[in-house]
Amino acid sequence: MGRGPHRLVADGAASGMGLGVGSTLVHRLGARPPAAVGWPRQRRPLEYRQSVTFRPAPRDLRASDSDRERVIALLGSAAADGRLTPDEHADRVERAYRARTLGDLAGLTADLVAPADQPIRLDGRRPVAGIFGRDQRSGRWVVPESLPVLAIFGEVELDLREALLQGERTVVYATLVGGTIHLIVPEGVLVDTTGTGVLTRKRIDRTARPPLPGGKSGQGPPVVEVRMVGLGGTIRVTAPRRPRRLGGRWRGMADR
Repeated sequence: MGRGPHRLVADGAASGMGLGVGSTLVHRLGARPPAAVGWPRQRRPLEYRQSVTFRPAPRDLRASDSDRERVIALLGSAAADGRLTPDEHADRVERAYRARTLGDLAGLTADLVAPADQPIRLDGRRPVAGIFGRDQRSGRWVVPESLPVLAIFGEVELDLREALLQGERTVVYATLVGGTIHLIVPEGVLVDTTGTGVLTRKRIDRTARPPLPGGKSGQGPPVVEVRMVGLGGTIRVTAPRRPRRLGGRWRGMADR
């Protein structure tokens, strides 16, 4: 009964009450609780909210005119072979012109073709796996900030020329066992390959050069980083240049 509050804290810690009870009692007395060794300083709610970058879901991204044209072209093919009636075709085309987001467009063709053949693909977070076979991503698809890729005695092709990159830096986690991963990037996108590979070959296009060290975030072209863990196989990175018309002929096209 005669013991003071400070003695109560000491006895509580010694009797196994733990740091939480002792800290609570000290806090009630107005003293500063001891800092836990190795624990990071707790962020305030305002600091945490400021450090989080808001990014809309893929289906909430705004659609472009080229996105609408892709969907309308597929609707025309579906009407030509009888999958859509004239009234259904007219209704969906009108809705495509009024669409504001990629999700609005994706719903117009969901029942017409398989997911792999959709003109707008929003399933970018699903892993790309070529296991004794072939898998690919191409066309208009939303690329997440991190994408797992697996090639086990198979082939995977990632074509980013018409894709939507959600961040300034995209990380591809590549696991390679006797397979091939082919990454096609648009002109101006830099590629950085890291990781460990045993008997793994890298064939990097000279135009898809790695970024310069010391670059600041938010400046410069987008970067695709390939973090590789490989045993055999090949990683190819190509950056085809756009053909330019020169002297009446197309320059930059594939060699005949």
